[in-house]
Amino acid sequence: MTDIKQGEPDQDTGKEKEKKLTKPPFYLPEFEAAYRYIVDDYDVKPRDIAIFIPCAVRKPYSTSPSHRIMRKIIEEVLQPDTYHIVIFGTCGIVPSELETMYPFAHYQYMLGKVKDKKIQDDFLRIETDRVAGYLTKTKNTYKRRIAYCIGPFRESLIRGSQKSGVIIDSILPGQDVIDKVMELDCPFQEGSLNMDEYLLEFYQGLIRMRDSLN
Repeated sequence: MTDIKQGEPDQDTGKEKEKKLTKPPFYLPEFEAAYRYIVDDYDVKPRDIAIFIPCAVRKPYSTSPSHRIMRKIIEEVLQPDTYHIVIFGTCGIVPSELETMYPFAHYQYMLGKVKDKKIQDDFLRIETDRVAGYLTKTKNTYKRRIAYCIGPFRESLIRGSQKSGVIIDSILPGQDVIDKVMELDCPFQEGSLNMDEYLLEFYQGLIRMRDSLN
């Protein structure tokens, strides 16, 4: 694997924040309308592998340091016509090619800073339903599905998979790697997806999935 350096934290300037929706996006009608468009009307092209990665603070998502690192790994392992990146999290769930569509590039929100249990529970409930809806829609679109996520995003993906009956073939990082990271002195309980331990497993997981199809 190409040597990958730690990315800087995703962030927006103060000027950009003034232009963005700042309330919890999963409550907003704009996000429900966009989700309904994706699930009911949008034509998702078939691919061998769907790659589910979390949304980022910086918009569009592909410009964020974390997404640039993930995409670099993906591009190193897979051919462009074999995979489809799908973003999920507080945004709901969105094919990456729609990342500039309103409202996905027009909000500022960090669930990790929220301490209100009701908001946390509401996010998990709403996002579980949205993940399940997308997985149901695309159950025959992909041959394999892999996800790279931790925390409540990971939990919503697992629950959405269970609710839809559509299997996520690989959810990374594995719990054993997460447990090792939690023993380290990290500012976040499960660390960051930019950590070398997690990125290496993501890289190796993509290779395994590619080889399983070959």
